[in-house]
Amino acid sequence: MRLIAVFVALTALGVAPAWGDGGRLGWPLRPRPAVVRAFDAPAPNWQPGHRGVDLAAQAGQPVYAAAAGTVVFAGYLAGRPLISIAHPGGLRTTYEPVRPAVRRGQAVDAATTIGAVVAGHVGCATQACLHWGAMWGPAARADYVDPLGLVAETPIRLKPVR
Repeated sequence: MRLIAVFVALTALGVAPAWGDGGRLGWPLRPRPAVVRAFDAPAPNWQPGHRGVDLAAQAGQPVYAAAAGTVVFAGYLAGRPLISIAHPGGLRTTYEPVRPAVRRGQAVDAATTIGAVVAGHVGCATQACLHWGAMWGPAARADYVDPLGLVAETPIRLKPVR
C-alpha cells in the first residue's frame, strides 16, 4: 500500500519515481508471457500467500531486468537460484528460478539480460515458470506488491464527456 501511496503522491507532484519508464516496469520475459498464477498477498505479511506472479516460460529462456537498478543478490536461496534487484526509490524485484548471468553489486539497465529460466519451479502448471516478485522496503518488513500493476502498458486515454 505504501508503494501505491508514494507513487500517487509523486505523480500528483509531477515527479516520476526513479525506477522504470516513468515509474513503470518492463516485462522480464519476451514476448509478453501468460500469467500462470496470480499475485495473492498474505495479510499479515507472514501468513501463507503468493508474493509475486508466475509467468509461463521455457527452460533456458532469457530473463531481463524489469528496470534499472543494482543486483543485491544472485545465487541460491533455500536451494533455488534467485536474483534480486534494488531499484532507486526503494522498490526491489525478484526473479526465480533463474540461473544468474549477473553478480551482486552489478548495475543493470532496464532490459539487461540477468539470467536464464531454470525448469522445476514448484507449483508451475507449465514446463517452466518465472516467479516474479516486487516489494517496497527492506525484506524484513516489506510491503509486497503485484508487479503486474507496475508494468508499463499502453496509456489509457479517456474521451471527454459531452
